[in-house]
Amino acid sequence: MPPRDSTTRGFKRTAQLVQGRVRRASESRGFAQTRLLTHWPEIVGEDIAAVARPVNVSYGRQGFGATLTVLTTGAQAPMLEMQKDTVREKVNAVYGYNAIARIRVTQTAPTGFAEGQASFAHRPAKPAKPRPDPEAAARAADLAKPIGDPGLRRALEALGQNVLSKAKR
Repeated sequence: MPPRDSTTRGFKRTAQLVQGRVRRASESRGFAQTRLLTHWPEIVGEDIAAVARPVNVSYGRQGFGATLTVLTTGAQAPMLEMQKDTVREKVNAVYGYNAIARIRVTQTAPTGFAEGQASFAHRPAKPAKPRPDPEAAARAADLAKPIGDPGLRRALEALGQNVLSKAKR
């Protein structure tokens, strides 16, 4: 059988082109496993990834376990502090051994500081609000029709619409 001709014609996948640069950049911050950075939401879960991101891995002088520094906002820090053991177990599962001995939670403002801005862009999108039921809207408007004050009537229509559409579900 003749050797198979390459279908790429000398082109490389993007992942192959940036793999070395990503590895060097992540190793400069102490990340031996780049997967910890690239797959953070899958490793720790969407709920934790929405409020925190890994920043640094620092190794001690004796070499007995490393410290993972995680960045979060000040309001989320106490919740993340309580979940440190869970995060450590999940991160160590990526390494395959107990590489991370400690997790340090670093707080930052969500906006306002040039270096420490917390951007948790991988937060899942909120589901779209359901459209109001036209039947419920008409019934609510009919029920609120005798009310003289227009502001109160609109408020009662909205309340009636919510109640009627929720009862339907």
